[in-house]
Amino acid sequence: MRTPRSTRSARPVRALTGLLLAASLALAGCSGAGDSGGGSAKAASDADAAQAGAPGGTEHGKATRAAPRLTPDAIIRTASLTVEVEDVPKALRAARTTAEDAGGYVGSETTGRDADGHEHTRVVLRVPTGKYDEVLTGLQGTGRLVDRTAKAVDVTDQVVDVDSRIKSQRASVDRIRALMEKADKLSDVVALEGELSTRQADLEALLARQASLEDRTSLATITLSLSETPVRQADDSPGFTDALSGGWHVFVAMLRWIALALGAALPFAALAALLAVLWRRIVRPRLPRRPAPAPATTALGPLPSARPVPDPAAEAGEGGRD
Repeated sequence: MRTPRSTRSARPVRALTGLLLAASLALAGCSGAGDSGGGSAKAASDADAAQAGAPGGTEHGKATRAAPRLTPDAIIRTASLTVEVEDVPKALRAARTTAEDAGGYVGSETTGRDADGHEHTRVVLRVPTGKYDEVLTGLQGTGRLVDRTAKAVDVTDQVVDVDSRIKSQRASVDRIRALMEKADKLSDVVALEGELSTRQADLEALLARQASLEDRTSLATITLSLSETPVRQADDSPGFTDALSGGWHVFVAMLRWIALALGAALPFAALAALLAVLWRRIVRPRLPRRPAPAPATTALGPLPSARPVPDPAAEAGEGGRD
């Protein structure tokens, strides 16, 4: 039985239509999946940005900006304080308590007295860097602040450089040790041992420097000077009152030295006066007196005594009377 021509021509048209419809449905599904995937990726990126505090993040429809995350800097902090107090031991105990409560300790301490008997103390305190400002404020309140000096040095570059050199040096030491395990000749082993000792010494020096930087950056150094006497500033110039006071002190010191000299010479003067009295009253009267000297004579007899020279005027007067 033969199929009519119209029926045979309609079959290819139906097949082509079905293929076109399937292709359009497939394209629509791909575009929808692409849109949904892109939307979910964008939403995920927005959520991540909002969580990380990036400029692209959104929260409640508003752009949020988090504070930038700074790397911790390595800073060496030092300070010097000069405080005048009424009671040095009491102020020293208070300074120790303040440092220990902050987690620090007393590094060194020097105590003495001046010529007037006033006590003065110099103490070095090591406190954590986080408590530096708090401890400094507490120490200033122990008395009258005379002088204060604070200094901060950023050594971040040095810390980073030392850390990098330590890593490189450790890798170098490991390479030398690996070569020593593979060396067969005695001369190579000796040479490698010498090189290993040199590099280990360099590594130990770097480690010591790293420990020193860590200690100085983690603990601040505060030098506290406590005194009972007024401390004169370096830029103060003396005035008339200072000159008058200085002259009075010099005059009093001179009188004191004169009195001391007289007091030291008084026993000797009393002894000399006593000896003089004994000589004149007791010893001298008992001494034999010396005879009077005899008149001078010669072999021909005693010398003629000198006659007075006659006065012509007297003689002339006597002649007139005759």
